[in-house]
Amino acid sequence: MAKEKILWADDEIDLLKPHVMFLKSKGFEVETVTNGRDALDALDSERFDLVILDENMPGISGLEALQRIKIMQPNVPVIMITKSEEENIMNQAIGSEIADYLIKPVNPMQILLSIKKNLHVDELVAVKVTDDYRQQFMTISQMINSAATIDDWYNVYSTLVRWELTLSNTDTNLDELLKMQKVEANNAFAKFVCRNYDKWLTTDQHPLRSNEVFKSTVFPLLDKGKKVCMVVIDNFRLDQWKAISPLLADHFDVQSEQLYTTILPTATQYARNAIFSGLMPIDIAKMFPDLWVDEDEEEGKNVNEAPLVQTLLDRYRRKAHFSYNKVNDSAAGEKLVQNFAMLKNFDLNVLVLNFVDMLSHARTEAKMIRELAKTDEAYRSLTESWFKNSYAIEIFKLMAANGFTVVLTTDHGTIKVDNAIKIIGDRNTNTNLRYKVGKNLSYNAKQVFEIKNPQRVGLPAPNVSSTYVFAMNRDFFAYPNNYNYYVQYYNDTFQHGGISMEEMLVPLVVLTPKQ
Repeated sequence: MAKEKILWADDEIDLLKPHVMFLKSKGFEVETVTNGRDALDALDSERFDLVILDENMPGISGLEALQRIKIMQPNVPVIMITKSEEENIMNQAIGSEIADYLIKPVNPMQILLSIKKNLHVDELVAVKVTDDYRQQFMTISQMINSAATIDDWYNVYSTLVRWELTLSNTDTNLDELLKMQKVEANNAFAKFVCRNYDKWLTTDQHPLRSNEVFKSTVFPLLDKGKKVCMVVIDNFRLDQWKAISPLLADHFDVQSEQLYTTILPTATQYARNAIFSGLMPIDIAKMFPDLWVDEDEEEGKNVNEAPLVQTLLDRYRRKAHFSYNKVNDSAAGEKLVQNFAMLKNFDLNVLVLNFVDMLSHARTEAKMIRELAKTDEAYRSLTESWFKNSYAIEIFKLMAANGFTVVLTTDHGTIKVDNAIKIIGDRNTNTNLRYKVGKNLSYNAKQVFEIKNPQRVGLPAPNVSSTYVFAMNRDFFAYPNNYNYYVQYYNDTFQHGGISMEEMLVPLVVLTPKQ
């Protein structure tokens, strides 16, 4: 392997020969010059991996040379060394995107550390991450095997997401191993849900559910006199929250961050309506039949969200004035930014941002989006890019500037599916790929979670004999007719409605504006 080449420009280079010899002993090829002009000539004639540049040299100063180096070889890292501790010089150097800034006298180990930080950081981090994950692999497997409560599963999922984000940022070749561990975890989680879901809906022993989000999180903030914005990002997963959270760090402090458990089906019609009404779907259908839309009706399943919020406030005798805004595209988002001052007139503002849901559907239907969001990492990256470069970040900045406390959450997550299982239903069966509801369903009961008494777990039954069945892990439903077409079309797409950690264990975050 060729030695890495370093150019060191310093008018006192003769006094630094011991440093140069030390670097050579560490395997680097070091070329030295005594002024900025010679440094630029050297860079013009050959390629270097890194430049060490003295700030105070006769003729062309270090700062002047730095500006020209950034034009000649913008990607070469530059370490600037100076005797001066003046802040303005430091600011100029940092503003010119130097790799590091050292103040004389420097010792050889300081120089070596800075070089390693800039030339070998990816390799060193990858080695450390690889070692750490391999040590943690058995621990995580034990966590999965011993998980007995929903808090255990929150911990398992959070740990897996943390490692997913860590491995995606390093070149370790451990992604497939982590995917296998997530499949193992989702298999165990699905069994856990199957064993406990009935109890969660029929006893007081249950995790925080969709219909309890307002009561547990929003109402206490209103009771403290806070102006609250509740933001629901449809189809928003824990890993996506972790991806965008650094973008909010300059504007908000995280007051609390937790996971809650969505109800089944993990779909807008059920989970989001449960959030806004504070009721289980069957109770919405009974108490407010004009606000509930059955599966077989053509009307949109989320068209009554504002009235549902009003019923919730009325039921708890809350006098809070609220606004409701749903943002389906950039035009609506930009309009909300322009008219944001209106939101200051309300105690509670409910915002629904639909981009992530639209992205998941577009990925299924549009070949170009499917290529752009080929993996979970790419899907997460697209979410981050949207948030950073769209109306979304502007809305959050305005909420912070106007002193709003923000409750950020979602109705459900989504999972990338890759295993088709067969199901047969009549023409009235719903079209969702992760859950089915109907009266004449035919399926392999060992492959699904079935609910034959929907009313018992808070779900309306379109017919007396209606059954709900849910796909688990990375499975999706396909009909026997045109089976191969459906498998090819929907394989490796992001879907929701069923049982997985990604769909059911979702973020609930409270953000307070920075003072």
